[in-house]
Amino acid sequence: MATDPPEPVEASSDTPPTPRIRSDARQEQLIDIAIRLFARKGYEGTSLRDIAEEARITKAALYYHFPNKEELYERIVLASMQNLVDTVSAAMAEGATPADRVRLFMLASADFLDRSRDSWIAGSNAFWSNRDAQPRAVTVRLRDTYERLLRDSIRDAIDQGQFRPVDPAMAGRMLLSMLNHLCRWHKLGGRLGTREVIDQYLDMAFGGLSAPAKP
Repeated sequence: MATDPPEPVEASSDTPPTPRIRSDARQEQLIDIAIRLFARKGYEGTSLRDIAEEARITKAALYYHFPNKEELYERIVLASMQNLVDTVSAAMAEGATPADRVRLFMLASADFLDRSRDSWIAGSNAFWSNRDAQPRAVTVRLRDTYERLLRDSIRDAIDQGQFRPVDPAMAGRMLLSMLNHLCRWHKLGGRLGTREVIDQYLDMAFGGLSAPAKP
């Protein structure tokens, strides 16, 4: 014998809603994915479609958060540079002498590279890749601030007789090139950690920069 269908049961007000990723959390997820792709494939080689596919969302959904690739990339580079400047500045404040501050600058940068290698690569590409990826003025100012922290400490070390008279800008570029090229050959988990490599680099560099002992 047929029976009447059961009455529909209304959902209780206590029923938890279907989980949804909050907008800010979704943006952070998209940024993390974009950082990995920009580091691996470069600015030119990464499309918004690539990022959307990796995030398993539609391209239209990605546009809701970031209207174009340039804005997304600029946000990544700006955040990375600000974090780097803050990290290095805090570390250098512990230095008793200018030479100490140079070493702390390099070691703090190495630590940042260890923690955020993809961000470092994606950020540095902004200053070396094609014109479409050129950063805005605010990012360039942060880059200049970062480099000036090192250059000014080298100049102070020269003025105080710790380093021999050299061009501070040239010496700064030499030290920065050690960092910029390190991520291209050094593998995490290798025999030497990033900080250990930089420490050995600094011993060799300081051997050439240090002023001779006074008789």
